[in-house]
Amino acid sequence: MSSELVWAIVKNNNSFLVKRDNAQFSAEPSNLMNLNSFKYSGIANYKNVAIQPAARGVRVTLHKAKKEQLPAKSTNTVVIAKTRRQTAKSVANLIARATKYRPDLRAAALARASAIISSQKPVKVQKKREAKGVRANKA
Repeated sequence: MSSELVWAIVKNNNSFLVKRDNAQFSAEPSNLMNLNSFKYSGIANYKNVAIQPAARGVRVTLHKAKKEQLPAKSTNTVVIAKTRRQTAKSVANLIARATKYRPDLRAAALARASAIISSQKPVKVQKKREAKGVRANKA
């Protein structure tokens, strides 16, 4: 089936659709912006990119071709566990090589990878300093 026909069927009713406050979002793993639109839909577009968190780093899954009979052979998954800058470069290179047909996904993929790396960064806990001065001694 064509992408346009699939989108016409699933745009108003699918299991990933989230409707809140007069806005429609999508919870698809391959929807980089989580928007219910044809451009970012991983269901309608058979050539798409999914970026998800891994145990350490990010998991980039590239859906290369439209092969309904062999879906396992149509995907390529890579785990990238590097620094923020190296991860961004690796993601950009993967998308440039594998998805020349979708250069519009590059910025969204980099933003998603950066957000995942930020969420995996441990939060530093600051110690509270003891009060100094005359008032502290009286209390």
